[in-house]
Amino acid sequence: MNNKPSLEELKKELKREGRKKEYRKVLRNTLIVVVVVAAFAVLVSSFFVTVLKVTGDSMTPTLETGEIVIAQNQSTFEPGDLIAFYYNNKVLVKRVVGSPGDWINIDEEGNVSVNGVTLDEDYVTDRSLEPTDLEFPYQVPENRFFVLGDHRSASIDSRSSVVGCVTREQLIGKVFLRVYPFNVFGNL
Repeated sequence: MNNKPSLEELKKELKREGRKKEYRKVLRNTLIVVVVVAAFAVLVSSFFVTVLKVTGDSMTPTLETGEIVIAQNQSTFEPGDLIAFYYNNKVLVKRVVGSPGDWINIDEEGNVSVNGVTLDEDYVTDRSLEPTDLEFPYQVPENRFFVLGDHRSASIDSRSSVVGCVTREQLIGKVFLRVYPFNVFGNL
C-alpha cells in the first residue's frame, strides 16, 4: 500500500494552503483598515465635528425635527451663524444675533436690532418679543453670545434668563451642514 500522495494531490494541497494564507492576509489587512478608519472617525468627531439630531420647533423652517446636522467645533461666530451648545444636559441649536459687547434691542413687534442696526431676518417665521424677562436694550456680557431661535414664539433662548446668553464653555460649534434627510442635504 502506497501512502504517498500523488503529485496532483500535493499541488491541490499547496494551492489550498496558499489560498488559506492569502485569505488570512486579506482578513488581517481588512481588519487593520477598519480599526484605523474607526479610530480616525472617533478622533475627527471628538475634536473637529459633532453630529446632531434636531428636536423641537424653535428653528423651523430652517431646521425641522428629525434632521441630522453637523457642527464644526469652533469658538468664533458671525451674526446669523447657527450654533450648537449645551444647556441642561441637552444640545440646543440657535442663531447668533449678538457677540460680546453688542447692544441688542427687540421692539414690541419682535424686530431685532444690534448696535442700532435693524436686522433683515428673512429666515424668521414668527417674530415675537416674548418670552422675555430681560430689559431692552440689553448689552451682551463678555465671553457670551446672544442667540435666538428662528421660530421666535416657540423658542426659549437668550431673551429669557432661563437660557440666557451662551458662554464659551457651553459651545459645541457652528452648524454648517445638513446631512439628513437627503433631499435637503447641503449647507445651511
